[in-house]
Amino acid sequence: MESHFTERLRSAQAACDSMVCVGLDPDVAKLPDSLRQKYARPEAAILAFNNAIIQATAPYACAYKLNAAFYENLGSDGFRTLAATIDLLPSNTLCIVDAKRGDIGNTARSYASSIFNLLGADGCTVAPYMGFDAVQPFLEYPGRATFVLVRTSNPSSDELQSLILDGKPLYEHVANRAVTWGKNFPGSVGFVVGATKPQELQRLRDQHPTIPFLIPGIGAQGGPVEAAACAATPKGMILVNSSRGILYASPDENFDKMAAKAARELRDALNQTNS
Repeated sequence: MESHFTERLRSAQAACDSMVCVGLDPDVAKLPDSLRQKYARPEAAILAFNNAIIQATAPYACAYKLNAAFYENLGSDGFRTLAATIDLLPSNTLCIVDAKRGDIGNTARSYASSIFNLLGADGCTVAPYMGFDAVQPFLEYPGRATFVLVRTSNPSSDELQSLILDGKPLYEHVANRAVTWGKNFPGSVGFVVGATKPQELQRLRDQHPTIPFLIPGIGAQGGPVEAAACAATPKGMILVNSSRGILYASPDENFDKMAAKAARELRDALNQTNS
């Protein structure tokens, strides 16, 4: 029987003393010129870039989050690159596929199978707007985590997520419902909660002390490291994601060394705040 997601996450974090999740969201236009000149095919340049980033940041990262869109836009070759990148990840780290799936019925089951069976991911992101039907197929996988979009870090998130219903913002209702959905399934429920709303991040942690949080919004989006670190508790684990701030720490040939430096600095800042 596959071990519980939080057990594997705890082991991965202990191995590198880190809560850092590196976002592998490769934009061909932002790759170093040296790689684009060396590889004629964009997917080959991306795989080489990802490999260098993984090797450089592995000592400081407990997980990697791959945004499916950056691979899918390259067609079938891109999907193969996504799978090949996952194969490059160290065995003591976790893999999150950030696909934000949100459909129902056979479609949702197919999405879940693609992410967990075909790609072998440890977790994924899911949009809950269509309700339980859109989330259930993912929760049926033992030992895997379904991170439900609860309070996101994008600028227009307030348009829906902050709407007041029965005296509470909608995102709190989503969080409560997600916990209820996950009670009778072998998979784990997690929340995606952005660091760009520190007070709301802390409020959700206070309300849900044991739920794992995937926290974007650090770095390029301006979320404070302190807010993310404070969401980590002995029972409530966090994954703090940084994509652009690590991947594109340098546009030059030393991109991998600078990515390692950025990952190490984020790890140390999180640990110092949380100590």
